[in-house]
Amino acid sequence: LLLVAPLFEVKAEHAATVPLVITGDFRPGGLLFGHSTVEQAIFYKKTRILVSPEGRFVIGLDRDHRGDLRLEMVQKEAETVSQIFEIQPREYRIQSIQGVAHKYIAPDPEQRARTQAESKRVRHSRQHVSHQDDFFDGFIWPARGPITGVFGSQRIFNGEPRRPHYGLDIAGPVGAAVIAPAAGTVRLVEDLFFSGWTLVMDHGHGLSSSFLHLSDIMVDPGESVEQGQLIARIGATGRVTGPHLDWRMNWQLGAFSARVDPEQLVKIGENKADLNN
Repeated sequence: LLLVAPLFEVKAEHAATVPLVITGDFRPGGLLFGHSTVEQAIFYKKTRILVSPEGRFVIGLDRDHRGDLRLEMVQKEAETVSQIFEIQPREYRIQSIQGVAHKYIAPDPEQRARTQAESKRVRHSRQHVSHQDDFFDGFIWPARGPITGVFGSQRIFNGEPRRPHYGLDIAGPVGAAVIAPAAGTVRLVEDLFFSGWTLVMDHGHGLSSSFLHLSDIMVDPGESVEQGQLIARIGATGRVTGPHLDWRMNWQLGAFSARVDPEQLVKIGENKADLNN
């Protein structure tokens, strides 16, 4: 779903047409790609967005995003222009999964303490905001196989409702290759309680990928990785009922973090490739 959002509100004391184009999936969970043709500071949720020298930037819409998207632009003349983009509603599936081990349904106090500490380290690994921007050229699939879980679905484990699923599940045998969907820098490699062997990669501009339930990891924290490079292998570690890759993506802006849908990013990349052929 590749769209250009219609501008339906511009507010400025001397409002002229703002040279700003945004494309992407204008629904909760979407990642929007922006391009500004003039030098201006762009703010979202009162925090300045990182813009490349070419005027490119990204904005993530969280799974539970509410309302429309409002951006504030401050131009050289110091006038502030407000643009609002309409965000479309999105419905999520319900997925029931049986056979989940009891310790993952009702962790004991020691396990809960472990997961709290692990969650803090994972959040810290996603807070890097580098200027790397290779991902603007598009994403590729990190693994090949049937899609067994989609972004945003409400999960029911052993008949008990749990948190929504924030990733994309790709089934495959243990040991199948996982490659980098875009270039980046490895920020975390660790065996975690819920997600098993986990790798977090920083793509730049606050955008990161997390790869869960791995059996083996071929890269180290701090290592630079190119698109298509072998980084890990599919496994069945952590809270799983079978081997698969759980690919998640987050966009970080200051204290704000948005969980975005990886599948839409691959589709956008495929659309770009089709247009260039």
